[in-house]
Amino acid sequence: MSRFERIRGQFRRAYESLRSRRESAGLRAGTPGSAAWVVPDPTPSSPQPPPASAAPSAQPVGVEASAPLHSSTSSRDDADVPHALRVGAAWSWRLLAIGIVAWALLKIVGQIRIVIIPLAIALLLSALLAPAVGWLFRARFPRSLATAVVLVGGLAAVVGTLTLVVNEFIQGVPELSEKSSQGVRQIQDWLRTGPLHLDDRQLDNYINEAEKWINDNTAGLTSGALSTAATLAEVLTGTILVLFATFFFLRDGGRIWRFLVRLLPVNARWKVDDAGRASWQTLGAYVRATVLVAFIDALGIGIFLVIFEIPFAFPLAALVFLASFIPIVGATLSGGVAVLVALVDSGPITALIILGVVIGVQQLEGHVLQPLIMGRAVAIHPLAVIVGIAAGVVLAGVTGALIAVPLIAVLNTAVRRLAARSVPETPSDAVVVVSKDR
Repeated sequence: MSRFERIRGQFRRAYESLRSRRESAGLRAGTPGSAAWVVPDPTPSSPQPPPASAAPSAQPVGVEASAPLHSSTSSRDDADVPHALRVGAAWSWRLLAIGIVAWALLKIVGQIRIVIIPLAIALLLSALLAPAVGWLFRARFPRSLATAVVLVGGLAAVVGTLTLVVNEFIQGVPELSEKSSQGVRQIQDWLRTGPLHLDDRQLDNYINEAEKWINDNTAGLTSGALSTAATLAEVLTGTILVLFATFFFLRDGGRIWRFLVRLLPVNARWKVDDAGRASWQTLGAYVRATVLVAFIDALGIGIFLVIFEIPFAFPLAALVFLASFIPIVGATLSGGVAVLVALVDSGPITALIILGVVIGVQQLEGHVLQPLIMGRAVAIHPLAVIVGIAAGVVLAGVTGALIAVPLIAVLNTAVRRLAARSVPETPSDAVVVVSKDR
């Protein structure tokens, strides 16, 4: 041991001896200068035997030993609180803050939903049409021309399909109305002769009650119709916004995303860019897989509707196709409409057959199509799908149910990428600057 170390050890022993005498004097006098108020000196030194005055036997009777300070506590009061309670309180106020922020975001989205919903629909359409635009762009089409061709072609396909559906519906309404009247009379006869054995007086009472309910709620129904008519301008505005947003997303989506990424701190740009591009790939895969599954559902149910000569076969198949964009529940509800039409038009036997077809198509979708097609694109638990659809319906109706599942899929991919410890790949056009003093 060097001379300097010996001198340092002597000063250290003298300091600890003086401090122990002060602590003993404070304990005897009952003042706050006791050992409970002294924080050990963190200066490293060679281990020395503890002085006699600091032995446990010097603890006066009746004085409680205080809990040692923890690195996560800032005062003696915090140290006296149980660790589990401190952790629970920390989680509670953080979750409360997150809940308040989420509630505020939902209120903001509710106020500007006329903008948010069209933009969300435009993103879905862009993810669906982006491969076609990319193919035309690789074929040496200008970016604007390729986008316009794809958008106009898609719009023409939608308008043509709606025209066919409306024309067939208008042509078949008189026949279906007549058969509906026959079905109502058959139901009345069954109520009289069936197990319920209702007489004419009871049937008249039920009919009168139904008419009374309709009369009492006429004002509400009328106000609902008026409110629906009042939102026609909002629907038109939303449609125009969807078209314009889809066009610019398809044409300038990459530049828009790079602009948004540049608004972030430099250290977070590559990570967010990697998560955003992965989320976009997930959204595109989800939309394309959903279109394929919906087409198979509509084709399977539509073929049997044509075979059994059910009216409105094409409109019902189109309804199944559109409803299938809402996973799990969409095709089931639209298939129920097909079963009701079959019941009114062709009787209970045909309706049971169509019901079996709908159930079979649902089983095919749930056990074959979803795992084979959708499972490769998006891995989401069915419980998350059901909860997301329910929340979407509560917040934004049918539109919320439509965008809930793709939103969950995108968030799932983004969170996984952001939470991953792997470093994103360096972009090919990145410029790495190296310091000269290395």
